[in-house]
Amino acid sequence: QVQLVESGGGLVQPGGSLRLSCAASGIFFSAMAWYRQAPEKQREWVATISGGGSTSYADGVKGRFTISRDNVKNTVYLQMNSLKSEDTAVYYCAALAVYSGQPAHWGQGTQVTVSS
Repeated sequence: QVQLVESGGGLVQPGGSLRLSCAASGIFFSAMAWYRQAPEKQREWVATISGGGSTSYADGVKGRFTISRDNVKNTVYLQMNSLKSEDTAVYYCAALAVYSGQPAHWGQGTQVTVSS
């Protein structure tokens, strides 16, 4: 059984930083991604990391966010710097299906609020 558990969300001022974690169980070396969903908006893709460590980012977070993984701890991270109010959302971790590259498993989400 696959389980993804996010942590690290919270309230931060504009310009601040947060690091989200996603602890995975029941799945190993899968490509992983972070998505987010702001109030009254559709869920959107944020970043992806392959099993080998290759990364890609949405244009709106490129240069500010960094996705990484620790395969020993089976954990994926999202370091978020220079946060803006428009980054406010529930952030979800996803394990991607091998062939489609689409999310196959989701975590429960963690709230990130950027506000002064």
